[in-house]
Amino acid sequence: MKLTIVGTGSVGLVTGACLAELGNEVLCVDPDATRVARLQRGDLPVREAGLAEIVARNRAAGRLHFTTDPHEGVAFAAIQILAIVVPPESDGTVDMGPLLRAAQSIGRHMSDYKLVINRGTVPVGTAEAVHAAIADGLAEHGRDLPYSVVSNPEFGVEGAAVDACLNPDRIVVGLDEGDARARHLMQALWAPLQRARDRMVWMNVRSAELSRYATSAMMAMRLTFMNELARLAGKLGADIDQVRQGVGADRRVGPDGLQAGCGYGGTGLSRDVEALLYTAQALDEPMMLLNAVECANERQKRLLVEHIVGRFGDNLQGRRFALWGLAHQPDSCDMHEAPSKVVINELLRRGAQVLAYDPMAMSEARRLYFGVPGLGFAISPLEAAAGADALVVMTDWPVFASPDFDQLATVLRQPVIFDGRNMYAPETMRDLGFDYVSIGRAAASTGVEPDSVHVDLPLAA
Repeated sequence: MKLTIVGTGSVGLVTGACLAELGNEVLCVDPDATRVARLQRGDLPVREAGLAEIVARNRAAGRLHFTTDPHEGVAFAAIQILAIVVPPESDGTVDMGPLLRAAQSIGRHMSDYKLVINRGTVPVGTAEAVHAAIADGLAEHGRDLPYSVVSNPEFGVEGAAVDACLNPDRIVVGLDEGDARARHLMQALWAPLQRARDRMVWMNVRSAELSRYATSAMMAMRLTFMNELARLAGKLGADIDQVRQGVGADRRVGPDGLQAGCGYGGTGLSRDVEALLYTAQALDEPMMLLNAVECANERQKRLLVEHIVGRFGDNLQGRRFALWGLAHQPDSCDMHEAPSKVVINELLRRGAQVLAYDPMAMSEARRLYFGVPGLGFAISPLEAAAGADALVVMTDWPVFASPDFDQLATVLRQPVIFDGRNMYAPETMRDLGFDYVSIGRAAASTGVEPDSVHVDLPLAA
């Protein structure tokens, strides 16, 4: 099949590369000439595991192409995939302009039937707006041509988006009831992934649009619930890792998405939760549970700061902290709503200096914190730790999993680690001589025995 992808951001480039990998001929369209030139010489603006190899392989095979010409993109294929990201602003509103202009351009240039697929995360009701924009484009030339608009949201996990695209749990498709032509084309598009089992989930368009936000909201609630339990576990002398195993073994719950830590961030969960809350507020249907999730997550991001202040005091003048990890998760350079930003800001506000290291997010951090005094960037994890009063771990990158602890203890001013991702075994760290603070494992890390923790519980008479 021939396919056109409009947009070469994380969604568009991953979708285009993966569909080319499945044997399709794909043309990716983007108005940014600099971006297209980078892609044509193999310089990817998006970092995802395995993406560079797939792009290189399919460009060499002649199945993946890039252009800035919208007319060429519309003429290339009957299937037009809109992969333009429309993230919410700080007040929850969404700038639909780029997406609707792209849809109008399709109407302006089309000369026969087109199936237009909304692939990105978009507000509920976007399909109708895209349908109207295409009609406006057709009207400019007095044309009346058939077309369909469907919703086919991606459910990629940042850092593992290629695997999520090629091995999806499900393929959600929202379309108008009775649109047999669109249904047939969607079945043909994803047929290569249907051989082992049927992954297609058919629904109406608005349900498909809402399903993307609902999935992120559910993941956010699971993570936040475990973070709340972790705070309680730390005070009760329980171990949240052991609690997680007990909870995750229940088949009604499952083991995924239960890892406690210092809060979630990123353009996936954070922005989807923000957008869903804004939509609910606009409809005067407040989502009290999701509002509580967002508040609890913001509180969780400050937990390490509470521990640091408890150890060193509120005045951190003259103190320096090594910070390992800036991105909100591994295999990403995304710092949107990242917990690291909260910790950096709070430490700097209290007069401390911070020297940070991250394998991928250094450029983004330099952009966000350009000219901010007190914050520096190291070229290696050990350089960041050299002379620091304590190490703060914010992202569970594999490169941080097995450091040379003997050398780390030597370069730190004192062997203190605040671990926001529970990367290390508390007993091991204690044996190595570290003052080690993690999330929800206080009994193991401080030597407090569970039976020495006394709580007066309300008992029935």
